[in-house]
Amino acid sequence: MCVLASFELDAIDGDPELARLARFAAHLCGTEQAAVSIVEAERQYFVARTGWDVDATPRSTSICAHAMTGGAIFEVPDASADDRFAGFEAVAGKRQIRFYAGAPLISAEGAPLGALCVTDRAARPGGLTDLQREGLTVLAEAVKRRIETHRQARESVATIRASADRLQFMLDSVPDIAWSASPGVQFDYFNARYAEVTGQPAPRTVEDWRAVIHPEDYETSLAKLSEAMTSATLFEDEWRLRVADGSYRWVLSRAVPSSSDPATARWFGTITDIDDAHRISEERELLAGELAHRIKNIFSVIVGLISLHARGAATHREFAEVLTAHVRALSRAHDYALQLGEHRSSDLADLLRVLMAPYGAPGADAVVISGETIEPGRRAATPLALAFHELATNSAKYGALGSEGGQVAIHLAEEAGRVVIEWTERGGPETRPPADEGFGSRLMKRAIERQLGGTIEQEWRPEGLAVRIAVPLERILR
Repeated sequence: MCVLASFELDAIDGDPELARLARFAAHLCGTEQAAVSIVEAERQYFVARTGWDVDATPRSTSICAHAMTGGAIFEVPDASADDRFAGFEAVAGKRQIRFYAGAPLISAEGAPLGALCVTDRAARPGGLTDLQREGLTVLAEAVKRRIETHRQARESVATIRASADRLQFMLDSVPDIAWSASPGVQFDYFNARYAEVTGQPAPRTVEDWRAVIHPEDYETSLAKLSEAMTSATLFEDEWRLRVADGSYRWVLSRAVPSSSDPATARWFGTITDIDDAHRISEERELLAGELAHRIKNIFSVIVGLISLHARGAATHREFAEVLTAHVRALSRAHDYALQLGEHRSSDLADLLRVLMAPYGAPGADAVVISGETIEPGRRAATPLALAFHELATNSAKYGALGSEGGQVAIHLAEEAGRVVIEWTERGGPETRPPADEGFGSRLMKRAIERQLGGTIEQEWRPEGLAVRIAVPLERILR
């Protein structure tokens, strides 16, 4: 009975295709009646019939209950002369059924369901012809396919409905607002989260969103959405959403098209609350700005203290000038590092230009920077500032930058996971290695080798100093 229940055959009562099969069975076999009979626990139910004036009879008086248990067509030439059926109401009563032939209906699992039967009030001692038996068998197979198709369709619908219910439950359970829109930007779905958050009915048009988007954000966000939908490209924007208590919260709004054709693309979007993260970010930016201001003040104080304490001895003044120059180079590097997050196009060449600018090169092309674009991280700016400040000041005092027509070429390249910076001086006086390593040289090596994990090589050529600095790329990017 579990198999029979899975068919839900009540739902196909009066099915036109089954009715046509029953009528053709009666026509083929030359009988007054035909029916598709489903035998249940207590009754025999005719889901399709022709010539019958009832749609059900008790199972206890069902000849089909016998026919469905066999493997071939079951025939009764004269039911009134058959002790098994002579007392059945359909035989002994007013219907006067005499001849019966039924082809069993067996499910795919092998369970008997009923029969495709033909009946007549005239006995038929010879039964069906071979052609009629073959035809009735073929028609019974068609009935079974129709019944199985109905079950499969019902199971498919049930599976789809269960899947849709699960999807709906998932969408209603997530913390984000989810929505979809048909082509032409008509919003046709919102999960339950939208009403919970906003306390408003779901919008149907773009104009309806005006009620929940902050007035200062609406036009800008609308322009971005319109551009995305015109080109069928990804949409992403941050704006303030009016929530149920009347306050506003920052959200991240995203939408993707179902295809690249703007005319036919459906849109699927989410709205994610980022208010807490947004406010934390604002507080961090405010704190970073305050710290940057204080650090710049500290640099100024340090320079002032160095100058104050160096007023006495000439040796102190010389050392103070060197130290002051280094502090100012650090200050410039600090200013540049703070801007890295704001200027995406910044690269290592930009930092070097900032560091080289104060050294009074005698010609417009005294310093030439070339090579690959390499984006530096904030942590690398300070040690690089120290190293190149030392190279620039030494060149201005003793090398190419201190000579008319002198030139420094700086070339940047990425080689096997390392950033290679080559410093080449030309047009200056002949250079010789210093007898003793000074404070600045030690500071430069410490910056490159210890802080950045790199190497530095210096070659004193007749035409000028050549320096090769190699630093792991990952250390530059930090």
